[in-house]
Amino acid sequence: DIFPALYYNEIDREMLSKADGSSQIFPPNFRPFSRRKCKRGAPMYSVTKSFGLNGLRGFAVAVEADVSGGLPAFSIVGLPDSAVRESADRVRAAIKNLGFKFPDRRITVNLAPADVRKTGSLYDLPVFIGILAAQQYIPQPEPHQAFLGELGLDGTLRPIAGALPMALAAQKAGVTELFVPAENAAEAAVAEQLTVYPARSAADV
Repeated sequence: DIFPALYYNEIDREMLSKADGSSQIFPPNFRPFSRRKCKRGAPMYSVTKSFGLNGLRGFAVAVEADVSGGLPAFSIVGLPDSAVRESADRVRAAIKNLGFKFPDRRITVNLAPADVRKTGSLYDLPVFIGILAAQQYIPQPEPHQAFLGELGLDGTLRPIAGALPMALAAQKAGVTELFVPAENAAEAAVAEQLTVYPARSAADV
């Protein structure tokens, strides 16, 4: 049940429809904007669990990534600060430099809950995971997994601040596997019910 996923805009849709409104088979020389293998009807959407800091307390953040049609754009919403907004450039470079194709599509990342301020560079890794999962390059993250980490342009993971309170919040939220930069692993491991996976690159996750 595999087929080439074809993407086109509404003008293309009209051009490729018969006068009676029925669908028309794509002509052999038709070139869509993007073509890739995917399961029929599979959504280009993913949710990756992460955490944030509110003072000295951690709180859960759902990183929703949607890859859709339209002009290429990359927007991050959900009350991000400037460091979070800059994540778009770091993630784009990391995806390309690790050998993946960055989608030439419209990408929307929502950090929920949307009414709580998100700060810092720690969302780089979950945004990276979310975009690749939405394109089905990697499996969808499991609900018991969470991700924290800043990305270098080459995909290396850099340490973040506040790993311990976020690890404790993850443990309280029922997370059992936490992926963090290697330098933060010992700090996060204080949360004894978590299995902490240290990584030096996003490619190790």
